[in-house]
Amino acid sequence: MEQTLSIIKPDGVAKGVIGEVIKRFEGAGIKIAAMKMIHMTKAQAQGFYAVHKERPFFDSLTDFMSSGPAVVMVLKGENVIAKNRELMGATNYKEAAEGTIRKDFATDIEKNIVHGSDAPETAEFEINYFFNSFEIAG
Repeated sequence: MEQTLSIIKPDGVAKGVIGEVIKRFEGAGIKIAAMKMIHMTKAQAQGFYAVHKERPFFDSLTDFMSSGPAVVMVLKGENVIAKNRELMGATNYKEAAEGTIRKDFATDIEKNIVHGSDAPETAEFEINYFFNSFEIAG
């Protein structure tokens, strides 16, 4: 069984779409192995997004991700990374397919409701950033 990290970003929490996002995961047969609400500090957001530190959007992204509470989850299932990315839709919500989370709820390329790991190696780093082994169910 593959695992991936999903984040409902501060805009998704503020819009009150936590339940809708979870409903879409569960409706697609994805299991939630761990979940908690957090409020990252700027330093924590910078650590999580360190891979992007040289990119021009790094400061605005880490400001946004530390601007309010977010829900972090470990998702589990067959091909869950690809399934989650399909459900989320393209990073740019204007290019996202109809019926995807980002198409339905995002307001700009940064405030795009959700984050999901893009590869098994990324998922491992991201899951370990927020969860220890005792917090993840079977």
